[in-house]
Amino acid sequence: MSDQDDDYVYDEVTGEWRPASEMAAAAQAGQAEVRDAAGNVLVDGDAVVLVKDLKVKGAGQTLKQGTVIKSIRLTDNPEEIDCRHEAIKGLVLRTEFVRKR
Repeated sequence: MSDQDDDYVYDEVTGEWRPASEMAAAAQAGQAEVRDAAGNVLVDGDAVVLVKDLKVKGAGQTLKQGTVIKSIRLTDNPEEIDCRHEAIKGLVLRTEFVRKR
């Protein structure tokens, strides 16, 4: 018997002590994979390329097709990524408009 079989974690949602392996499996099942326009899986820190020109609301700018966005961050919504561009801070893009670089 390994030490991991004996580890229990307190689940604040249910108020019960549950096996650590069960909690890890539940956490993984709850996370949806984030995929780009080509179907590639995206993770935090990836660089992406825009697949079409996008007008940015509020900034009065257009990001051109082929623009590289570095160091993305995933959000709670699997259809959106949080990123930063030189001219635009706090940019949120839909995954249907980006491709992994």
